[in-house]
Amino acid sequence: VQLQASGGGLVQAGGSLRLSCTASGSTISSYVMGWFRQAPGKEREFVATISRYGGTTYYTDSVKGRFSISRDNAESTVYLQMNSLKIEDTAVYYCAASSTTSSTARNAGGVNYWGKGTLVTVSS
Repeated sequence: VQLQASGGGLVQAGGSLRLSCTASGSTISSYVMGWFRQAPGKEREFVATISRYGGTTYYTDSVKGRFSISRDNAESTVYLQMNSLKIEDTAVYYCAASSTTSSTARNAGGVNYWGKGTLVTVSS
C-alpha cells in the first residue's frame, strides 16, 4: 500500500485544516487507518485511528473535541479534520495503515504502512 498525505500548511491558531491521505496499490478497507504526528525534537505520537468501516474512532486526549478522523473506502481516502488548532499541534503529520487491531494500531510499532508526511504549522 502506498499512502500519500496532503493538506498541510501554515494556519493561525484557532484556524482549521483538513488533511487527506489517499492510498494506492490496495483497498484501504482491509486496514485500520490512522494519523500520527511528530514535532521537532520529539517522538512520533498517535493522533487518531478509525476502524475498517468507520464505526470506531480513537483520539489522543490532546485533540479530542477538536480533530475528527473519517474515511471513504470507495475513494481509498482517509481524512483528518483539524479545528481550533493550537501552536502545539505544529508537527509533521503521517498517515498510517495497520492490518492489526485498533488497539495495536495506536502504537507506531503496530503500523504496517506509512505515508511520507505533511507539515502543519500553527502560528500565533
